[in-house]
Amino acid sequence: MTNKTASTDYPILPVLSKRWSPYGFADRPVAGADLRSLFEAARWAASSYNEQPWSYLLATKEDPAEFARLLSCLVEANQAWAKAAPVLVLGIVSLRFAKNSKDNRAAVHDLGLASANLVVEATSRHLRVHQMIGILPDRARELYQIPKHSEAWTAIAIGYAADPVRLPDALKERDLATRQRKPLSEFVFTGQCGRPAPLAERPHAAAANTTE
Repeated sequence: MTNKTASTDYPILPVLSKRWSPYGFADRPVAGADLRSLFEAARWAASSYNEQPWSYLLATKEDPAEFARLLSCLVEANQAWAKAAPVLVLGIVSLRFAKNSKDNRAAVHDLGLASANLVVEATSRHLRVHQMIGILPDRARELYQIPKHSEAWTAIAIGYAADPVRLPDALKERDLATRQRKPLSEFVFTGQCGRPAPLAERPHAAAANTTE
């Protein structure tokens, strides 16, 4: 298996540096105990006013009909590779506060926090998660009777990464590619947008500016 651990500029938790999103999934089921812990991690995410505006629709290959139904809510390009994953999930967000029916501007953010918790827990268990925005929300609403003011927002594939050597060329290239990210200087600012914060200098630049 390829090593996809991130080469970070600064120290972070190993579980974060080891997280990555494969396109190839092995033909191996995920234990129910592991799935329960993933959703327990999502359960304890922070949310605005403790609203917890997320819910998840779950399907595993142990129920082929239900798996096929959820798979059909993905765009065709995502169906092509996600069909190999043993577990598929739709992330549902409630866009209004339950207590007063006002718009919840934090709802999508909070779904993201819950899903991030799920991803970290999965990585700690040597599972891999690939999240997708490429879904068919209207189809999901029809198939799953998603209530008014709620919406299917993302999909999640969960499983174990496949050996990239066994993947089709297009997927192999993606899963073997080196992971890259913007440096801190491109998204951590001070004073105005676009002005890098002093602490966001690259490590070698910071070292060059250090005097004894």
